[in-house]
Amino acid sequence: MNEYLNMHNKIFSLVLGMLLNICSFSVDASDVGQPAPSFTLPSLRQDQAIGLSQFSGKVVYVDFWASWCAPCRTSFPLLNQLQQKLKDQGFEVIAINLDENKANAEKFLKDFPVGFTLLRDSKGEWADQYAIESMPTSFIVDRQGVIRNIHHGFSRDDINELEQKIVQLLAKK
Repeated sequence: MNEYLNMHNKIFSLVLGMLLNICSFSVDASDVGQPAPSFTLPSLRQDQAIGLSQFSGKVVYVDFWASWCAPCRTSFPLLNQLQQKLKDQGFEVIAINLDENKANAEKFLKDFPVGFTLLRDSKGEWADQYAIESMPTSFIVDRQGVIRNIHHGFSRDDINELEQKIVQLLAKK
């Protein structure tokens, strides 16, 4: 019986160690200074897939959001204005919706219409790759595809700091 428990504990430790390594890898994949995981997801509005690689050479604000996210009600109008202001300089917003039910996202967008790219990750696969822990969580990705900033949550005052960081990256060609 004792040998069985020792073997069981060794197997448990091995499996736990493997799981911890897998979890650390997904966190490292979305750290500042690391290349942004390159996704391709269905558009929320059209019948097409859109990938991060299509925005190569631009500064991209990747925003993970959901219809039930209260701070998203603040961020969407401000991000829409920011994209309109900086689009000609090479800035894009990509908002990735995590709602399982597409109708919830569509209802949200009727109240908060935007002109930026809207994608869908209803199974949360890419949210896992980016290690999303709170809503919204955003990543500022530079022209070379490297994550330069991670932002959790959103309040009205955040937009000025985010704009500064984006403008600095846009100035680097």
